[in-house]
Amino acid sequence: MIFDWTAVAAGAGVGSIVGLTGVGGGSLMTPLLISVFGLEKAVAIGTDLWFAGLTKVSGSVAHHREGHVDYHIVKKLLMGSIPATIATLAYMHMVGLSKSNDSLLSYALGIALVLTAVTVAFRPVWFRVGIWLERWITRERRPTLTVLCGAMLGVMVSLSSIGAGALGATMILLMYPRLDMKRLVGTDIAHAVPLTIVAGIGHASLGNVDTTLLFELLLGSIPAIWVGAKLTKHLPETITRFALCACLLLAARKVLLSA
Repeated sequence: MIFDWTAVAAGAGVGSIVGLTGVGGGSLMTPLLISVFGLEKAVAIGTDLWFAGLTKVSGSVAHHREGHVDYHIVKKLLMGSIPATIATLAYMHMVGLSKSNDSLLSYALGIALVLTAVTVAFRPVWFRVGIWLERWITRERRPTLTVLCGAMLGVMVSLSSIGAGALGATMILLMYPRLDMKRLVGTDIAHAVPLTIVAGIGHASLGNVDTTLLFELLLGSIPAIWVGAKLTKHLPETITRFALCACLLLAARKVLLSA
């Protein structure tokens, strides 16, 4: 079997960034699939959904074994995200993904990239914002707001493949600021896996997945994630965070200009 080593290298590059920063898989891979591999936006989104879902499975299992998953929060998020994902995919089935609505995907991608960049750049601030919001986000209101946040993530991930990681973690942090960081990360990953896979199934039914390219990307990304995770302690977190933000904003500019 002959591999496209450019795809393997791309998977390794994105995988190492995910390992270093904990985010950036979907937000970097989708623009890469469009600009470097020339995939149509819909196919790039569908392929990336499977890439993100499969790469996070092992992480989800590891966090489950360590007891780092708050399944009460995961359940509430899924109550919003899965119905919203199904509704969004049903809409996409109805209207189809022709040139006339290709700009919808471009705008969704661009907005998701900008939001992710802002989320990553100001990561240390969100805890303080969450503590400040506790006067309004009371214990009684939290379940409903968690379902609503899940719904927003479901729509965004289905349209852009971006948001299940950095944006999801930030939403959880804003609503549950006193949640232990390990449990926050584990909960976010546990929610992202079923969300991205359900969205991926919907895109696969639309013919929006390049399975050969997906396999080659995974071949590079899975070992690179482990390497990146090992290197994290040797690189300043601020440098990696703002380097990632710069990449996200450049990708957003390119996607929005092509809309």
